[in-house]
Amino acid sequence: MIEKEELHKFCLTFVTERISRIYKNIEDIQTSLSSETKSSAGDKHETGRAMLQLEREKLGQQLAEAEKMKQTLSKVPKEGSNKIVGLGSWVITSKAEYFLAISAGEFKAMGKSVYCISAATPIAKLLFAKEVGDTVSFNSQEIQVVEIR
Repeated sequence: MIEKEELHKFCLTFVTERISRIYKNIEDIQTSLSSETKSSAGDKHETGRAMLQLEREKLGQQLAEAEKMKQTLSKVPKEGSNKIVGLGSWVITSKAEYFLAISAGEFKAMGKSVYCISAATPIAKLLFAKEVGDTVSFNSQEIQVVEIR
């Protein structure tokens, strides 16, 4: 049986690897910026540097988002269950299973799929504060909360 702690670990691995990739890309851009020498085509050189600077800024924003995800995940309880859906709830519905933490994609194990989603997603917003037996309407479908772990 899948444990809630495994879902948390999956999300942590996802966000940690994302942060590592972003740092690596920033490092590559820094290397490119420092190794690029002034060519005879001065405008071309300046355009190349400007493009690298823009890319570095974009990566900085992605890094800030990933760090925010990691911070959110640190607030997610690893154990326990509630009677009401909230952050850290593993919600089993009539259509799918969701772990409300961060958007980390689909966790697959033992023939099961659990979607790790952020509290900001439309389905999570509908599920928040619901109890077992409650029904929400999503994409013209009625979805019932079957279990909260």
